Amino acid sequence: MNKQQLEDRLINFAVQIITLSDDISPTKAGNHLAGQLIRSGTSPALNYGESRSAESMKDFIHKLQVILKELRESYISLKILSKARLIRDVKVQNQVIKECDELIPIFVKSIQTSKGKL
Repeated sequence: MNKQQLEDRLINFAVQIITLSDDISPTKAGNHLAGQLIRSGTSPALNYGESRSAESMKDFIHKLQVILKELRESYISLKILSKARLIRDVKVQNQVIKECDELIPIFVKSIQTSKGKL
């Protein structure tokens, strides 16, 4: 996967998160987690754009680490929402969880590879 394909995938993930957030039950917990999920789920795409203009390898690695942190936060939020049954469309929920679960190891490996270049 090249840089543009990964960026597109992160943008699509952000759009899935935004769309999914509209399907979260409007309870006190649902609203709280929806807001948190929107922030953590859209952040990877934005930070990836920044990483492509990193000023140094250390800066690049730091931005990748932020992306990984936000993906992990999104994954946990999605799992909480799933277990609490706060998302109405289980099929879409599972697709978004799967995508997040696939993106995490991509960034783990990218960070490892980049650290090896230091």
